[in-house]
Amino acid sequence: MIRKEARLVENLLDPKIPQKPTRDGYGLGVVDAAEKDPNIVVVCADLTESTRNLDFKKRFPDRFIQVGVHEQFLAAGAAGLAMGGKIPFITSYAMFCPGRAWEQVRTNICLNETNVKIVGSHAGVSVGPDGATHQAIEDIAIMRPIPNITIVAPCDAVEARKAVVAAARWEGPVYLRFAREKTPVFTTDDSPFEIGKAATFRSGKDVAIVACGSLVHNALLAAEELAEEGLDVMVVNMHTVKPLDEKAVLHAAEACGAIVTVEEHQITGGLGGAVAECLAKTHPTIQEFVGVPNAFGESGAPTELIRHFGMDVPAIKKAVKKAHKRKTKA
Repeated sequence: MIRKEARLVENLLDPKIPQKPTRDGYGLGVVDAAEKDPNIVVVCADLTESTRNLDFKKRFPDRFIQVGVHEQFLAAGAAGLAMGGKIPFITSYAMFCPGRAWEQVRTNICLNETNVKIVGSHAGVSVGPDGATHQAIEDIAIMRPIPNITIVAPCDAVEARKAVVAAARWEGPVYLRFAREKTPVFTTDDSPFEIGKAATFRSGKDVAIVACGSLVHNALLAAEELAEEGLDVMVVNMHTVKPLDEKAVLHAAEACGAIVTVEEHQITGGLGGAVAECLAKTHPTIQEFVGVPNAFGESGAPTELIRHFGMDVPAIKKAVKKAHKRKTKA
């Protein structure tokens, strides 16, 4: 069995494990947060149902603002609301916000350090058949260099709900990254979550997988299969990409001597890049990257695309074995 360092469901390998999209966790979390803080408002760019804002709209109609298909105003207007004391959650597909509204996110929101929470739904390849134009697989890379921004990519719907509540209390701009496709719900209400603090889901000494988002579950499955083949693999849930938990990265590097980063994002500029930058400064370590290999998305079922771009369990296992081989030859 997987040796769990954080509280997870009892059987991660159960084919009947519940599945929900992480965007559902946002919908629940923003209502939770709004019940405690009357300053929370939601601003939506036409996609009320898709971004899971219907419940908020019903519960708090006076705190719901619909701006239509105008993502640049969505971001700029939210900065004004924040300057007036509100805590706006702005929502759209990640490809449109922060994608289309990047300059307003950078200048209006982050330069002014406004307390805006940017909700990028349908991130990664989970939007499936909508294809390359709608698949945000560069969003972490365009957000990470911006000063003052915090970036969170929860691993399942339960953690997503916690992330939204935590973001509402977090002072300053936050980018929350959610997916459309249903994925396994494997954390519990008791699983700890803190922005900026990674969670070790599995201990190990041979190779460490550092993952974020829904692919954390694939990482755990890969680690379990590799255990049967004689490899002891650590799995770290790096839900906060910025600020990166550098202590957790360094611990993984020192404990295992080889790292594999896993993300539903381009291998350039995302979690893998953040981990590599951290290690290059203080503890150079063998590293392999699992993610989209510098390609645009394609139309297809999400599971097909995960496999096509080399982010499924077999691909993660292959990367771990490569990292371990490099380590043993070093």
